[in-house]
Amino acid sequence: MGSKLSITLLALAALITAAQAQDKTQDKSSDVIARGEYLARAGDCTACHTAAEGRLFAGGRPMPTPFGTIYTSNITPDPETGIGKWSADDFYRTMHNGRFPDGGLIYPAMPFASYTKVTRADSDAIFAYLRSIQAVNQKNKPHELRFPYDNRQLILGWRTLYFREGEFRPDPAKSAEWNRGAYLVEGLGHCSMCHSPINALGGTSQSDAFKGGLIPMQNWYAPSLTNNREAGLGDWSIKDITDLLQTGVSARGVVYGPMAEVVHNSLQYLDDADTRAMAVYLKGIAEASSPPPASSALPNTESSLLISLGKTVYDKNCASCHGTQGEGKPPHWPPLANNQSIEMQSAVNPIRMVLNGGYPPGTKGNPMPYGMPPFAGLLSDNEVAAVVSYIRTAWGNRGTPVSAREANELRSAPLN
Repeated sequence: MGSKLSITLLALAALITAAQAQDKTQDKSSDVIARGEYLARAGDCTACHTAAEGRLFAGGRPMPTPFGTIYTSNITPDPETGIGKWSADDFYRTMHNGRFPDGGLIYPAMPFASYTKVTRADSDAIFAYLRSIQAVNQKNKPHELRFPYDNRQLILGWRTLYFREGEFRPDPAKSAEWNRGAYLVEGLGHCSMCHSPINALGGTSQSDAFKGGLIPMQNWYAPSLTNNREAGLGDWSIKDITDLLQTGVSARGVVYGPMAEVVHNSLQYLDDADTRAMAVYLKGIAEASSPPPASSALPNTESSLLISLGKTVYDKNCASCHGTQGEGKPPHWPPLANNQSIEMQSAVNPIRMVLNGGYPPGTKGNPMPYGMPPFAGLLSDNEVAAVVSYIRTAWGNRGTPVSAREANELRSAPLN
């Protein structure tokens, strides 16, 4: 009897041990999946791989480019149309090398030039998360690219010029916080995709990284992250930067357009430590710059009349929110005086804001954002040019006037 009882107790103990081991495995798996979801947010995967009104990560979102339209792929775990048959190795090679599991070349609309810096552990976590979401059976839509850009072999030339494979390597001369920020900005965040000038081949030289440029087909200007006269953050406080990244508004400015989508879909979900790390890195890459020279006198009588009309339009339509002296009412109504985004060489963004208006993103830190109404239906091209010229040159701002032609050209810019 005693022998049978001992055997029973041993069997029970073994069952308990096995159950505990299984629980630990499940807990570990859940932790990896949660980590993967967080990293997928950091990489803003949903922005491209989820179409408007579409299923999460089922692809099919059109991405207009100067070479034609690319449609994003289904990355749900569906075995027929998604990545259900992929292994973790396949996923890592795709992220790291910019090739499909069968060796096929991926168009660089996918930011694999940035994702190559993602570590294997982070890649595996993202893959585990994608394997955990609902599978969607939705075939990928063929790209609609003009000849000769529909020939994937041309990507080999692009890769030779602009792709440097390799995981992120920390800079030993920098702090751990700076390196974490660099990893997020340069890798998962793929910030250089927008904030770098893109040439006729759709590439960016390494020396021009983060120096700003017009986003193709969207007609928004992504300002330089290194130039303090644009979006360089060298003279911003860490709090102002983290506020902008997490909530979309800060005492120094407000995000609109494509950057508002980035904050809404991605940055607001980052924890405080990662947001601060990004702020430290972004502040650190700003180039030292001397104060800009005083703006020159307006070139002619026509420009003077334009500025005079601009003040009239401003006082009537803008001063109630932005202040008679452009002082604003931060954080909801940003100041226009000494505002870097107003003074940049490119006037695309302020013209578009006057024409189309816009809202900062709704975020957990700013759930009910204040917006700006569109004035395209109320103001003529001359009036739009006048008010933008006024805010770019008033109150000590050092921008230059804009023309009615520039305003007219942006009336047809896509809103999405």
